[in-house]
Amino acid sequence: MANINDLYNSSLGQYGSSYLSGDGAKVDLNDDTIAKRYIISITMLEDTTFQELHNDRGRINSISTETAENVHTEAFGALAVATDITTSHTFPKGVTIFGTWDLVELNSGSCVVYFGVKTF
Repeated sequence: MANINDLYNSSLGQYGSSYLSGDGAKVDLNDDTIAKRYIISITMLEDTTFQELHNDRGRINSISTETAENVHTEAFGALAVATDITTSHTFPKGVTIFGTWDLVELNSGSCVVYFGVKTF
């Protein structure tokens, strides 16, 4: 079970953030041996497209570009109708998406990614 203080602090951005702008800008936290944080939300500062969005530790719990995750699992349910995010999907300025990612790479636009603490 998650610590309520960690959830509250994450929702307020108290674990930090990074600004990303332009093609190739990225945050890569997918090394479980050293990464103590994950990306909990992404706010678009202008119309934005993504090159890659990787769910934290490959779990099916967030919008993603990973096609290998589009399988049926007992924990999440059937994803046969899931649509993978590609560079043709534009997230408009002002939109915030929530999830758990360990890698975000932009194709275009700019955004702020907010961090949460890995407690599991």
